[in-house]
Amino acid sequence: MKNLGGVKLPHNKNTANSETVDFGLPKTIVIPMAQAMGAVPNLFLKRDDKVLKGQIIGNADAFMSAPIHSPVSGDVIDISDYLNPNGSHCKAVTIRPDGLQTLFETVKPPEITDKKSFILAVRDSGLTGLGGAAFPTHVKFSYDETKTPIDTLIINGAECEPYITADNRCFLEDTDDIIDGIKLCMKYLNIKRCIISIEDNKAEAIALMREKTADMKAVEVKVLPSLYPQGAEKVIIYKSTGRIVMEGELPANAGVLVLNVSTVSFISKYCKTGIPLTSKRLTLDGSAIKKNRGNYNVLIGTPISELLEFGGAEDVKTILYGGPMMGVPLYSPEQPVLKSTNAILAFDTDISDSKNTGGVSACIRCGSCTRACPLNLLPMRFETAYKTKDAKMLKKLKLSLCMNCGCCSFACPAHRPLAEINQLAKDFLRNAKI
Repeated sequence: MKNLGGVKLPHNKNTANSETVDFGLPKTIVIPMAQAMGAVPNLFLKRDDKVLKGQIIGNADAFMSAPIHSPVSGDVIDISDYLNPNGSHCKAVTIRPDGLQTLFETVKPPEITDKKSFILAVRDSGLTGLGGAAFPTHVKFSYDETKTPIDTLIINGAECEPYITADNRCFLEDTDDIIDGIKLCMKYLNIKRCIISIEDNKAEAIALMREKTADMKAVEVKVLPSLYPQGAEKVIIYKSTGRIVMEGELPANAGVLVLNVSTVSFISKYCKTGIPLTSKRLTLDGSAIKKNRGNYNVLIGTPISELLEFGGAEDVKTILYGGPMMGVPLYSPEQPVLKSTNAILAFDTDISDSKNTGGVSACIRCGSCTRACPLNLLPMRFETAYKTKDAKMLKKLKLSLCMNCGCCSFACPAHRPLAEINQLAKDFLRNAKI
């Protein structure tokens, strides 16, 4: 793991100087129950019910789950079966806002006195990782200090995907909340050191965080080179601390806890207001967006179609949740903003079309994919092993370490779909009896 290759990408940070604007109330809100890793919450509502802002509308008893709250007050007009981007199904509720935004009676700042009550508050907030992975944050906090003592908190401010600038705006606009969130996490999780890791293309954010942490001896601002995928968990841990998270282990095994900067900012806001996770700061950009590119605070459940209309989208061929490297394509513009949505990118080309890159040719054994791989894996050998259905070889080559960052496909001069093949190979290996 010493190489940690990565690739240089065009930044396209067109909206870096665009202050966050409140997008406002959409005509309807669509809220799928599956919005995080783990158990899917049970929907508590039925058609014609009335709901209030901040009211829990879905929850599960499972530890690995996070509750879902209504972002609006209004009326339930539909309960439907929803197709998730990964092909699974869940229940979804459609709410028509009444425009009042009346808060539910239980919405108030949580009482926090120790680690247990802090973790409970984080769960009650519905928080999942806001960097895109949607891992329930309270689960991350529930480590056993006697088995995996954590001494370092890393604030992930890399934001290495092109176009996305939401985290950069968080640094610039929510600075005090970031500092307060760091203090809360260090206090209640008993972590002695914090490293705020930011890529060097965010000079203003770096200067501001250094100014705000100047008198905090336990907090360091670390400047990382702009190299994709700098924000990947294993990569940022190594680049920030020199520690390696071994295969099959969690960051906690290396004594590290990683939080996205927007995650830690939200923790502070929730502890002050009690308003759960019902909105997201996201970047609206891409070649199909002809006006109003920028950063917006958007209610979770807002249909993407309303954002596209606002952005003056024309000749849209591709819509992504997230960035062009790891973003998830939308099958319909009526899909909603989710907890994990940090960007909506719309393009007037089909970015998956091999014709745009000159077509696919045979592997030329150049090794570019391996040099680009952040974890020193062998994508060209994954392809061969998958095609021959050699599960033992895939396991030997440590396919499970692949993070699907797409560096191999980006670097391949033959334009081979290596990242896509890796995911097919993972599915094959999961089902193989070895």
